Amino acid sequence: MRIISSVIAAATITGAFAAATVPAWPQAYPDRPIRLIVNFAPGGAGDILGRIIGNQLGIELHQSVVVENHSGAGGTIGERDVVNAAPDGYTLSVAQTPEISINPYFMKDVGYDPLKDLQPVALAGVMPLVLAVPAKSPYATAAQWVAALRAKTPMTFASAGVGTPGHLAGELLKLKLDGKLVHVPYKGAGPALNDVAAGQVDFYFPAYPSAVPLAQGGKIRLLAVSTVKRSTASPDLPTVAEATGIANFDFPLWVGFFGPHGMPMDVAQKLNTAINKIILEPAINAKLTAIGPEVRALSIDQFASFVRADIAKYREIIAAGNLKPE
Repeated sequence: MRIISSVIAAATITGAFAAATVPAWPQAYPDRPIRLIVNFAPGGAGDILGRIIGNQLGIELHQSVVVENHSGAGGTIGERDVVNAAPDGYTLSVAQTPEISINPYFMKDVGYDPLKDLQPVALAGVMPLVLAVPAKSPYATAAQWVAALRAKTPMTFASAGVGTPGHLAGELLKLKLDGKLVHVPYKGAGPALNDVAAGQVDFYFPAYPSAVPLAQGGKIRLLAVSTVKRSTASPDLPTVAEATGIANFDFPLWVGFFGPHGMPMDVAQKLNTAINKIILEPAINAKLTAIGPEVRALSIDQFASFVRADIAKYREIIAAGNLKPE
């Protein structure tokens, strides 16, 4: 009986030790709200797409998704906040071309390396920038605007921040046409568009989705798109390349989702699957494409390759133009 009792006691102690040392299984991701950090002020393409997709992501994952705008320094402030967040999938960036492909190689010490410090998750869409002028501008067509540039008419051009595609588009025009252009940076597309509508600046290259409402309201005029191909959303608008003869004038803007480096790949894959499902859902897809983006559902590896190619492209433009931060 003593032997049996000892065995039972030993088994009880062993069972208790095992129960104490084996961790409890974590709840399925996500078990608390997810933060989506948009790196520019409200009203820009990232904000618009982030809120459309974020709302559906909350429904898809049965969890709250909160969109926050952390603007400043060409999108790098918000991206730094994501890089420094816990890599658990609960803090993601709704990032765009500037803070991933341009400013880390254009500005001094942004505080992160996009190829080392971020985990690509999913691409939301790629869209053209559109040449916008005030509704009362003397330029009714792209041809008239280009003629003024070639005549060296002094002009100011807005951007959503130093190092954004709209900024580089203006710098390339200045370089190629020797125009008298002065850059006026803002903290996002919304403030820049407001000043274009008010006639405070002469032109701006915002992303198509953020420009359309003001154009439809008669506050700004759209003259051309910044991509080498015309936009399917506005096929009547010429490209800047057509209007100027600058063959390599190609400045699209893309929006994608990233997490901090080190986030679990199963979490990244779950988010990739959910976001791709959302952007391909017919009603959401139609809503997105109607405001300009070309929707592309890419795998994580495909998106990572897309980002590497875009970084290489802008590093070449920056080097060729000897562009420096202002």
